Amino acid sequence: MRGSAGILFCSLLLVALHLTELAADEGQPDPKTPCANWMGGAPGYPGHNGLPGRDGKDGKDGLKGEKGDQGCANNSQPQFCPTGLEGPPGARGERGFPGTSGAPGLMGMKGEKGESAYIYRSAFSVGLTERSPHPNVPIRFTKIFYNEQNHYDASTGKFLCSIPGTYFFAYHLTVYLTDVKVSLYKKDKAVIFTYDQFRENNVDQASGSVLLHLSTGDEVWLQVYGEGNNNGVYADNVNDSTFMGFLLYPDMD
Repeated sequence: MRGSAGILFCSLLLVALHLTELAADEGQPDPKTPCANWMGGAPGYPGHNGLPGRDGKDGKDGLKGEKGDQGCANNSQPQFCPTGLEGPPGARGERGFPGTSGAPGLMGMKGEKGESAYIYRSAFSVGLTERSPHPNVPIRFTKIFYNEQNHYDASTGKFLCSIPGTYFFAYHLTVYLTDVKVSLYKKDKAVIFTYDQFRENNVDQASGSVLLHLSTGDEVWLQVYGEGNNNGVYADNVNDSTFMGFLLYPDMD
């Protein structure tokens, strides 16, 4: 019995050694063998990190990015950059087409009052009431049509200038019974003459007009010129002889 047991033990030992060699040769035990690792050692410690590898080749350029905001020197925020110096003026461009008319503007404020609002007035219109006036003296026209400023004096028959300026004078006379020759005087000097020859059994008219410049104090009147044979100036209830004058424009000096 002992001999059989010894032989069996030795056989088993030889089989175990043979299996160990096979495991060493193959490096990896057969997972199907249930006792493959029963004689394996404990796991070893992790090894040290290896050296870094060499740099790889440069990659290709990427796509072009979007345009960035405008920058400025020494400032990372372009919106706060100071404005640069103004450049020189450019050349004058061509004239453009006329634009459409704009809407009417608002009415402006009322202007200041002028230097003078005074209205210069001087005028008269008178008629004859007596027949055959005396020669060589002013004819007194005593029928007053207009004399608001009282610049004509009916008691003397003379117009007295109170406002220096340019005046217009005119007369329209009825001629009856004899010839008429009258003159318009300014400051004792005859300015114009009017002559009308009377025809019997007829009533005629004589008239004249003139522009005169007058200074303050100048007098203007009508009178029969010559002797009494030329004083046929006439007036009655149906025939008038009239004399008038008025200021055209004053001297503004």
